[in-house]
Amino acid sequence: MNKRVLIAMSGGVDSSVAAALLVRQGFEVKGVTLKLTPGQCCDIGSAQAVCEHLGIPHGMLDAQAEFTDGVIQNFVLEYQQGRTPNPCIRCNEIIKFRLLLEYARLQSFDFLATGHYAQIEPAPQEPLFQLKKGVDSGKDQSYFLYRLSQAQMPNILFPLGGMRKEEVRSLARELRLPAAERPESQEICFVPGNDYRGFLKKHAPETLQAGDLVLSDGKIIGRHTGIAFFTVGQRRKLGYAAGERMYVVRIEPSSQRVVLGPLSELRTRSIVVSNAHFIPFTSLRTGMNVSVKIRYRSRSVPAVIEPRGQNEVLVELQDAAAGVCPGQAAVFYTDDIVLGGGIIEAPRQQ
Repeated sequence: MNKRVLIAMSGGVDSSVAAALLVRQGFEVKGVTLKLTPGQCCDIGSAQAVCEHLGIPHGMLDAQAEFTDGVIQNFVLEYQQGRTPNPCIRCNEIIKFRLLLEYARLQSFDFLATGHYAQIEPAPQEPLFQLKKGVDSGKDQSYFLYRLSQAQMPNILFPLGGMRKEEVRSLARELRLPAAERPESQEICFVPGNDYRGFLKKHAPETLQAGDLVLSDGKIIGRHTGIAFFTVGQRRKLGYAAGERMYVVRIEPSSQRVVLGPLSELRTRSIVVSNAHFIPFTSLRTGMNVSVKIRYRSRSVPAVIEPRGQNEVLVELQDAAAGVCPGQAAVFYTDDIVLGGGIIEAPRQQ
């Protein structure tokens, strides 16, 4: 009997090609599209068309309640607290690889597959598994997946992990998939036009409280309409013109103050990371040399990580970095292997 695979399908080219590859490999495949927000979800019509083209069944799973509670409410709360969240990481953890994986297991599927550009392989220390970067460095999505666990990885497939985006697009055309020419989406799925400020104005106006714009010496230089409209490291749309280029260096939710300063005040070598999670082991017990990404699009930089308190890690960067942003993830690597990561809490200035 062929192994059964449930594949999450957004209607885009990546998940469509992933489904096609699984069919080609002889799996018994079913597509599923998640309903995440009222009146808005992945392109179910496109996903259905791809499944029909491939000759596989398709279904939809309503995850609106879980998505609202676990992702959207956290998104709003983080901005309200002067932080900059990464909702894709929470969606992967809570929706795709908890809710959907549990659903797949209950429905007797052997695997859950997605169109992520990452790789899961057996680790040298069997029976452990390891998460690795995707082959395409420009599309690698391992950063968003650092919360995966050893209990989950044996039942997860990433068919695109060893491919480059141009290969995926070319194969989609070769197979005449309905999604072959669909443009790439870079947006947060529940934020139309990627306008998170507009989203907060409409859905969480209570988060928008006026406050002072101040310089790092405490001098008040203006007013703002809400700390949610700012992020650490921001240098545009500050509402203040000065002789030198200014940046948001700190946000103080207790006083609703946004603190501006020069680039030099953004630089830090030490970062505290909370809610730390590790893939090869349960907790960090001693210092380790790693490379770390402090944003999805940032390059990996050398660092030493050390345990600090309950599920906390101190990250000491080899070179000072600017714009270390509370609420974003710091993800740790050894070469192309993901060790784990956590949420940035408190950059300390040098």
